[in-house]
Amino acid sequence: MDRSLDKILKEKLSDINLSEFNKIYYGSANCELNLKDATKCASEIHNFEVDGYSFKAAREELREPRIIRLGLIQHSIVLSTDKSINEQRLAIFDKVRKIIEVAASEGVRILCLQETWSMPFFLCTREKEAWSGFAESAKEGPSTRFLSEFAKKYEMVIISPILEIDENGVWWNTAVVINEKGEYLGKHRKNHLPSVGSFNETSYYSPGNTGHPIFQTKYAKIAVNICYGRHHALNWLMFGLNGAEIVFNPSATISEFGESFWGIEARNAAIANGFFTCSVNRVGTEMFTVNDKEITRSYYGSSYVTAPDGSRTPMLSRSKDGLLIMEIDLNLSRQVKDRWGFNMTSRLDVYVECLQNATENAI
Repeated sequence: MDRSLDKILKEKLSDINLSEFNKIYYGSANCELNLKDATKCASEIHNFEVDGYSFKAAREELREPRIIRLGLIQHSIVLSTDKSINEQRLAIFDKVRKIIEVAASEGVRILCLQETWSMPFFLCTREKEAWSGFAESAKEGPSTRFLSEFAKKYEMVIISPILEIDENGVWWNTAVVINEKGEYLGKHRKNHLPSVGSFNETSYYSPGNTGHPIFQTKYAKIAVNICYGRHHALNWLMFGLNGAEIVFNPSATISEFGESFWGIEARNAAIANGFFTCSVNRVGTEMFTVNDKEITRSYYGSSYVTAPDGSRTPMLSRSKDGLLIMEIDLNLSRQVKDRWGFNMTSRLDVYVECLQNATENAI
């Protein structure tokens, strides 16, 4: 099935039934953005899906609306994985450039790409040396330099998940944050590494050492929970306790693992912590040859956004490149926290001793 379940249901249900379904399934009736004709035209020319939605907040007496537009880009690789590293990277740059231009034309202010967006996800090969050219500096690498131009040109904050190599030659799975001036703002290194099936990431890099940082941008306080970290509720919690208003979850998740709960985890996190969550997944099929054996991995895209009240957008395609544009009002976060009181009733004091004991026993 190439299309998302959301698109199939939209086609099959009548207007009345669809409206009722949306309220139950998505948490509210989805408000679609009126995207420009030029946007739709560009998406057809460059063969990517584009959807836009908005989450509304109640008008307040004392606070002005804090409305911003977010963008999520999911994309496949361009060239076969036997091409040179530079050729592969530049081809991806050329593809993503076109999508970023469309996002900018629609007023996107914070943009997030998928996990290790500028390379194929070669970790399933168990090889390292052959792919080492994809590892790059967080501050000065080709991906950061490429995206910094767009960030500065369009006053856009960009989250760039890459394979980082530090000054000591150590690899990290890292999300670089570039501010609206095109400057390096900071980075977060992936906290939780999978050791499941062929994705044994610990043979490539170590668990992150950056904690749970919050990046104060011009537009919002943001955080990045990289891929596998979404399976750990406390990982989301820590970003919330540190003040995140939006948490992005750039991923590279295959169809055989976790698709049934892909639409649940980030949505639960948004509800429990009172922030917006933005889930963006790699898409397409990637093939590698290792010792004359072919290894194939398919990614299911399905990127989506969830509001603090649990409302979520329909997902992007399971098989096609896509841009999801989301207009949000950050005031919704405090409104939901005040209404539901989850933060006020969290009782962290009850858990701290148990967590301390569990940590000591594990050591």
